[in-house]
Amino acid sequence: MSQEIITLAERVLQVPPSPTLAINAKAKALKAAGEDILNFSVGEPDFDTPKHVCEAGKKAIDDGHTRYTAVPGIPELREAICMRFKEDHDWEYTPDEIQVCCGGKHGLYNIFQAMLNPGDEVLIPAPYWVSYPPMVQLAGGVPVIVPLDESMDFDLNPETLAAKATDKTRAIFLNSPSNPTGSIFSTTALKAVAKMALERGWLIVTDDIYETVTYMDGKL
Repeated sequence: MSQEIITLAERVLQVPPSPTLAINAKAKALKAAGEDILNFSVGEPDFDTPKHVCEAGKKAIDDGHTRYTAVPGIPELREAICMRFKEDHDWEYTPDEIQVCCGGKHGLYNIFQAMLNPGDEVLIPAPYWVSYPPMVQLAGGVPVIVPLDESMDFDLNPETLAAKATDKTRAIFLNSPSNPTGSIFSTTALKAVAKMALERGWLIVTDDIYETVTYMDGKL
C-alpha cells in the first residue's frame, strides 16, 4: 500500500528554518550532555515569571475569566494601553484603535497579512532579526534587504533606502533599538525616512520591543 507524500504550500517551503531555534536546540542538547553552556540564542529571561504575574493569572481563572474574549482584546486592557502610550509618549489613542495580539511577532505577522498584496516589496534594513523576511514572504510580499553601514553606527541612510525602492515598494520595516546591533536610529534619519514615506505612500511598520532597553535619558 503506497503512502501519499503530503507537500507543503510553496509560500511555506520558501521560508528557511530558524537559525535561532536551531542554535537553541543545539545549546540545550549540549547542556543536557553535561557541557557548561551559555545560551545566547533565544531572547528568553534567565528568571521565572514574576510571582505577582503568576498570581494574577491564577486569580483570573478563579474569578471565571476563562471564556472567549473580544477579538481586539478586553476593553480594560485596550484602555490601559492607551494610557501607557499617553504617559510614555504623549500619543492620543482610543481603545477602538488598539489591537491586542499574543506577542510582537504575532502582531507584525498580522500587519503584513492584512496590508500586503502579492509582489509588494518591503524594505528591511540589515542586520535584522531573522523572522522579519519570512513574515513578509508568508504574506506574499518580497523582502528587500537594505544593508546599513557599520561606520555610521548602523544608522538609517535615506539615500540607500531610496536607491532600493521601486514602484512596488509598499512599506519599510524599522526596529530601533535594533536587534541584533543595538543601534538606535537618529532623529534626523527617522524624519527623512518619514518624509520619504509620506511622499511615496509607504507604510512604516515599527518593532519597538526594545524601546526601553537603552542607556539614554528620556524617551526614544
